[in-house]
Amino acid sequence: MRRPLLAWLASLAAAGLLAACAGAPGHFDDQVPPQPEAASGLTAKPGWATRRFAVAAANPLATDAGYQVLKAGGSAVDAAIAVQMVLALVEPQSSGLGGGAFLLHYDGHRVQAYDGRETAPAAADGRLFLGADGKPLAFYDAVVGGRAVGVPGTLRALELAHREHGRLPWASLFLPAIRLAEQGFRVSPRLHALIRHDPYLRRDPAARAYFYQPDGEPLAVGSTLRNPQLAAVLRRIAAEGASAFYRGDIAQAIVDKVRGHPTNPGKMTLADLAGYRAKEREPICFDDRARGHDWRICGFPPPSSGAIAIGQILGILNDTDAASLPLQDGLPSAAWLHLYTEAARLAFADRGQYLGDPDFVQPPAGRWTSLLDPAYLASRARLIGARSMKEVRPGNPGQLASLYAPAADQVEHGTSHISIVDAYGDALAMTTTIEDAFGARQMVRGFLLNNELTDFNFAPADAQGRPVANRVEPGKRPRSSMAPTLVFDAATGRLAMSTGSPGGALIIHYTAKTLYGVLDWGLTPQQAVDLPNFGSTGGPTLLERGRFPAATVQALQARGHEVREMDMTSGLQAISVDDVHGQRMLLGGADPRREGIVMGD
Repeated sequence: MRRPLLAWLASLAAAGLLAACAGAPGHFDDQVPPQPEAASGLTAKPGWATRRFAVAAANPLATDAGYQVLKAGGSAVDAAIAVQMVLALVEPQSSGLGGGAFLLHYDGHRVQAYDGRETAPAAADGRLFLGADGKPLAFYDAVVGGRAVGVPGTLRALELAHREHGRLPWASLFLPAIRLAEQGFRVSPRLHALIRHDPYLRRDPAARAYFYQPDGEPLAVGSTLRNPQLAAVLRRIAAEGASAFYRGDIAQAIVDKVRGHPTNPGKMTLADLAGYRAKEREPICFDDRARGHDWRICGFPPPSSGAIAIGQILGILNDTDAASLPLQDGLPSAAWLHLYTEAARLAFADRGQYLGDPDFVQPPAGRWTSLLDPAYLASRARLIGARSMKEVRPGNPGQLASLYAPAADQVEHGTSHISIVDAYGDALAMTTTIEDAFGARQMVRGFLLNNELTDFNFAPADAQGRPVANRVEPGKRPRSSMAPTLVFDAATGRLAMSTGSPGGALIIHYTAKTLYGVLDWGLTPQQAVDLPNFGSTGGPTLLERGRFPAATVQALQARGHEVREMDMTSGLQAISVDDVHGQRMLLGGADPRREGIVMGD
């Protein structure tokens, strides 16, 4: 698939890394988006290569749970369930039972999109995030408490996918997380750093008792953390199915926590939980040509904006000189970054204008793929000149003016990503979230609740009274940037890659970077993930702090860019599927900015 692949495999084998990655089996308002989780340093990752199957996740214990399931004959969906349950325990700041997920699955024949995005309670409306003065609340005034808690969807989505693609019994997939919750796991440096710096988590009595010592100091690195309450919840769900979470005493505990918050209560009811349904949606797929090869890239449709924005960015770049601009000293050049960030501005302008829950929002020209039409993207690409546009207006791929107002820039956080390829030819990319780090900072029976409703735009309309597509409405799913992605050879249909990342609105750029690195620059997944991060959400040009030379910054500034260097804490996972001398080879990459690893045989 890639020119440097054989040389890279040779060096990998020489280093003793080509064997199974697992080792011994374990037990079964400046428009600069705040980062969803604080940076905790860089840890170099070697890159991995396996032959039969592979799993990439954000924590070694979670990856190991998925590995054990795959080794026992489980499917990609089976492994994802085991991974997610362990992540709920060991990476509680990012995802868990109290959140939502988008799961993109390939069964060897077709791609399916399982929507487990949270929904607004039936009693919520456009005034949810407006104060008594009619103005939008400050972000954390909305986040902390019950107000922003959406109806969780992760378990329903996993149950739906397992019903169609599971090979092992549902109950067995919870055993690794139950065992870890009961026996305990060691607090990692990253978890310690996050609980130490979070200013809100201690305010919740349950979270304070769990994450902190009696004197209020965070649990020390290496201390053993047990969660018997979560273990009991997992046992119930394992035995009774997801309904054990959505009905009965667990549901009652969630509602009591949300509605009973002393200063910032929410509107969720038992009926909201009982009525939640995961949905299967049609994936968004588009063609991309890179280095003379045609690829088919599939991602998640609205309510996610991820696939459409990535498709627009890549499509616009194909109508520029970007393909003639290789890496310079292993880094994107200033000339290429100029083209990329201008394409990003155009994509984010359309995102703010059009994207929202498709059950509530009409797509332009009657179909979401109108935003990816080659002629439309070529017209957008012609707007890119020698100097930065800085601010751009949304385009119009249809004949009629949009009914919606352009949305104001909206803070987004959160998430974790899982990529899996199993031994049967199935694959998935799943991005899972509770939104902000530690969500709403509300703990119920050992798990944290999301603050997903803050992914809606706080102001429901503009000054002229035109509604915003991504406004709060009862039962609606907030717009997301999550971008689980599967790549296929366009000619043969062969699976080529699974990837995705956490990172709020910057998920779009982290994922696009990895796709471009592998497909256009011929890098291995690990090399592509290792590249410095960059992007723009419509405002300044963002560069990962300390990763670009001063000459690159100066060259961008000379083109009119307002450059901001900042921590850009992605959590990319990527697995590519390559043919080497007629044999399948899986190459894995995990982000050095977080704790993830890849395992497989």
